[in-house]
Amino acid sequence: MRKRILLLLLVAFCAPLCARAQDADVLLRRIDDHYNRLKSLRARYTEHYAGMGIDRTESGTLLLKKPGRMRWSYDEPEGKLFVLDGKFAWFYSPGDAQAQRTPASKLDDLRSPLRFLLGHTQLKKELVNVSVTEDSHGIHVAGVPQGMEQRIRRLTLDVTASGQIQHMKLEELDGAITEFSFTQVQENVPTREADFVFSPPAGVSVVDALPPV
Repeated sequence: MRKRILLLLLVAFCAPLCARAQDADVLLRRIDDHYNRLKSLRARYTEHYAGMGIDRTESGTLLLKKPGRMRWSYDEPEGKLFVLDGKFAWFYSPGDAQAQRTPASKLDDLRSPLRFLLGHTQLKKELVNVSVTEDSHGIHVAGVPQGMEQRIRRLTLDVTASGQIQHMKLEELDGAITEFSFTQVQENVPTREADFVFSPPAGVSVVDALPPV
C-alpha cells in the first residue's frame, strides 16, 4: 500500500513537470518552424546599451538573408555599418580611418546570436540551459548562446505567439546589458547581392580584427 501511495504521489508530482517540458518543446518548435521557412527578413531595430558608464541608444534597419548573411545599417548614428557576407563580418563607424574585418567563424559580436536565424534553426542546440515561459505578453526563451559562455550570462528572446522575435536582451558577465527591439518586420522580402557586400569609403583601410580571447 505504501508503495502504491508513493507511486501515485510521484506521478502526481511529475505529471505537471512533464507537461511543462512538452509545452516548452512545442513553443521552441513553433519558433524554429517560423524562421526555418524564411528566406529573408527586413526590420527596423532599436539598440540600447547600458554598461561601463555608458548609456547609448542607436537605431537602423536590419536585413537578413539565408544562407549566412546580414546587414545592420544604422541611421542613428548615420553611416555606422555591420555586414556579415557569409564568410567575413565587417564593422565600420563613420569618421573612423579603418574598417574591421573578422572571419564569420570567429565572430564574437553581440549581434551574432541572431545568426541562428540564417541557417536551420534549432534553439535547443543554439542555447545552453534553455528555458521557456509564456504569459500574456508572449513567449520568453532564455539561455546562453553556444560558444559565448565566457561573455554572455543570459540571452532572453521575447517572441510572439506566432513565433516571431520582437525583442532580444543580452546580459554580459560584466553587468552590461544590450537590448534589441524589432518593429516593422517584413518576411521573405526581395534582396540584392550588393546588400551584403561591404565597400570601404574612400581613404578607409581594412584591418583584420583580433579574434576573441
